[in-house]
Amino acid sequence: MRWLLLKDLQILRRSPLQAFLLVAYPVLIAVLVGFAISRSPEKPRVAFLNEVPPQSRVSVGATELPKIGVSDRICERVECVHVKDHAEAVEEVRSGDVLAALILPADLVDNINSLSTPVPRTPEVEVIVNEEDPVKARLVDDRINALMTQANLVIARQIAHEGGKFVRLVVNGGQFTVLGQTLQILGLGNTARILHAVRASLPAGALRDSLDEVLRFTTLTKGNLGTAATLLTRLSQPIAVDKQVVNASTPPLEIFAIAVAATFTLAFVTVLLVAGSLALEREENAFPRLTRGLVSRSALLTEKVALGIALGLLVTLLMLAGLAVFVPLHWGRIGLWLLAIVAGGAALGTAGAALGAAAREVRAVSLLAFMVTLPVAFLSLIPSGTVGPGLYDVIRVIAAVFPFKPALQAMTAALDPGGPSIGGALLHLGILIVAYGLLARLALRRFSAV
Repeated sequence: MRWLLLKDLQILRRSPLQAFLLVAYPVLIAVLVGFAISRSPEKPRVAFLNEVPPQSRVSVGATELPKIGVSDRICERVECVHVKDHAEAVEEVRSGDVLAALILPADLVDNINSLSTPVPRTPEVEVIVNEEDPVKARLVDDRINALMTQANLVIARQIAHEGGKFVRLVVNGGQFTVLGQTLQILGLGNTARILHAVRASLPAGALRDSLDEVLRFTTLTKGNLGTAATLLTRLSQPIAVDKQVVNASTPPLEIFAIAVAATFTLAFVTVLLVAGSLALEREENAFPRLTRGLVSRSALLTEKVALGIALGLLVTLLMLAGLAVFVPLHWGRIGLWLLAIVAGGAALGTAGAALGAAAREVRAVSLLAFMVTLPVAFLSLIPSGTVGPGLYDVIRVIAAVFPFKPALQAMTAALDPGGPSIGGALLHLGILIVAYGLLARLALRRFSAV
């Protein structure tokens, strides 16, 4: 079988361009897919113009709130490109240097303060966008909405905090500073105590009855306002999130992206190479001569799969080494990497052998391999909950029948130190190796009959 392997390597050597494309194309696709999946939403560049006077403060009644720092909080979420005026903001957006422009007008704080007056105005900020691309337009809308939601929440929490202080001051009394002067607030509690003391010295009659009404009002108001501070706090964030993780084995996104890229590379290299080399033996009418006594069908099949595993192993390891420059990988787990690559390559290789035995020409096999591998690979990446339950069950069956999904699971388990055991994925791959091996062996009978 060694000379048969050398023959196939000589064929690849005589076609260096095809060999290069066989390796480069899946690596390129894998890197692009991994980049698309792993690329976290980095801070987008946003032109920022703050025209609000530095001394402006949001007020509750006659009291100014402490500086909230909305501008600083916005620039924590995006990369702020500070501009001098409105025209520069428009130019930055038009040129594409920034995703959008956010302008805080000079009257923003005044309009916020007017909300507590008899003539409220609507506080507005100006957003300048360039919606030349629908995807970009959606991204801008999501970003701006998130920023404004955060800013509104910060202001609401601060107002609720200060409002709670005022409510407690009305209930319990204390000192209150206005325009540099400190005032003593009696409070409902102290008022009730004074009224009770006065009531005891009053004779029965209309005045005492009136005082009883005032006492009932004071007591009732104190009891109701006692819950107002808590209510104001809850209104600033009425719904809290209690996150409970039901599947803690999810790998980090960058590890999953590298596993996807590696599995894509392994799948295309092994499936295309094994299917194409097996179909080539038939197209060149070499299969009958080889199996007439030089080598058995099983040995020929094993050699083609071994060739795919060897080249897939080499290319996948080189790709992992390249990606390790950008994302740290645990090289101490290289033994598990090799196990995952070999097992995944064997399952994908036997699937490629079954495809290669099903077609008569190399071109037809290549097209069939693309038509099967690429859609199934993308189907394997669809998470639950994104499609209907019935359709997802169908996708799960398809993903379980083709080796890409278990190969991806094995690769992820090998790369992630905190991930699940690799045993389940290896068992799944082992079953598929046997099943596709039998299918390929049966298809080889049709090979020689045609």
